[in-house]
Amino acid sequence: QVHLVESGGGLVQPGGSLKLSCAASGISFSRYNMNWYRQAPGKEREFLAGIHVTGNTNYADSVKGRFTISRENAKNMVYLQMNSLKPEDTAIYYCNADRPNWNSFWGQGTQVTVSS
Repeated sequence: QVHLVESGGGLVQPGGSLKLSCAASGISFSRYNMNWYRQAPGKEREFLAGIHVTGNTNYADSVKGRFTISRENAKNMVYLQMNSLKPEDTAIYYCNADRPNWNSFWGQGTQVTVSS
């Protein structure tokens, strides 16, 4: 059974930092592209950052330069370091494991609230 479990969310002041983690189990982790998405109230889920099986990364313009995605294949972990957080970053953050033309899995999400 596949599980993706996000952690590290919480309340942070504007300008602060958080590091999200996603622990994967039940998949051949190194064969999956790993992504972070978020969904704010009343908005659609949006792509934030992705890290390919090769280690190549890509980011949405809204987070480029502020967020950094990384993976640790030996631990089946993917991370999202978030710096210079803004109130508009408030959302539920989701981890996604994607193997093109094969399957895709989602975690349950972790809440990030940026507020003073």
